[in-house]
Amino acid sequence: MKIVVCIKQVPDTKGGVKFNPDGTLDRAAMMTIMNPDDKAGLEAALRLKDQYGAEVTVITMGLPKAEDVLREAMAMGADKGILVTDRVLGGADTWATSQTLAGAIRNLDYDLIITGRQAIDGDTAQVGPQISEHLGIPVISYAQKIEIDGDSVIVERQYDDRYHVLKAKMPCLITALAELNEPRYMTPGGIFDACDAEITVWGRANLVDVEDSNLGLKGSPTQIAKASDKVRKGAGEKVNLDVTESVDYIVGKLKDRHVI
Repeated sequence: MKIVVCIKQVPDTKGGVKFNPDGTLDRAAMMTIMNPDDKAGLEAALRLKDQYGAEVTVITMGLPKAEDVLREAMAMGADKGILVTDRVLGGADTWATSQTLAGAIRNLDYDLIITGRQAIDGDTAQVGPQISEHLGIPVISYAQKIEIDGDSVIVERQYDDRYHVLKAKMPCLITALAELNEPRYMTPGGIFDACDAEITVWGRANLVDVEDSNLGLKGSPTQIAKASDKVRKGAGEKVNLDVTESVDYIVGKLKDRHVI
C-alpha cells in the first residue's frame, strides 16, 4: 500500500500573526508548527504502515523553510518527503493550493491520500475535498477512525452527535480530524535519519495537467478585502452593586439587547 499525506506548515498563532501589504500572511516572519489535523492524518498513515507495511510519502506546498515540517514528519516515521515550492505559487487560496497539490500528486502512485480536515490558518476545510475532485477519486471527510478491508477503506465519519460508517474503493482521499488519534513523538534515531534524508523539491515544471491561470495569487478567485490580528477587547463596564441591584441590572441589559 502507498499512502500520500498532505501536510502544511502553519503559523504558531499563539505568538500572533503578521500580514503582508496585500493581505496575505507573512509566513517568513512567524514561528511555525505542523498543522494539528495534518499531524493526526500523518499518525493515521503511520499506524497503517505499522500494520500493513505501507509506504508513506509526505508532501507540502510552501516556502523553502517548509522543508522543516517534512523532516519532522520523516522523524516520526514517514518514508519520503516532497516540497512543492515556486515563486509563482505564492499567495494561493484553497483553489490554487488544491490545483497545485493535485498536479504534484499526479506524479505519484498512491492507494490512499490523507489530508487534515482544515488548517488553523484558514479553517476552510476545502483543500482536501478539492484535491479529490481534481484527481477524480472519492473523498470521505471528518474521519475519526480508519480501517482497511482488502482494496477498500472503511471510515467512521464524524457527524453531529453520531457518526457515519462509509466504505470506498481505493484510491480514495480521507480528511482527518485532530481527534482521530494521539500523534507519536519523533524518535532520536528518526531525527538523525531525517536530518540526513534527501527531500525532493518540485516547482512549477513538475505539476501535471495544471494551467498557469489556476496557480498562485493570480489564479486565486478568493480575494482578501481586509486582514488584521486579533482585536483587543476593552476592559468593559464595571459596576459595584448589591445582589438585588445586580440582578435587576443584568436583566435590564439583557432586555436592552433583546436577549430576553
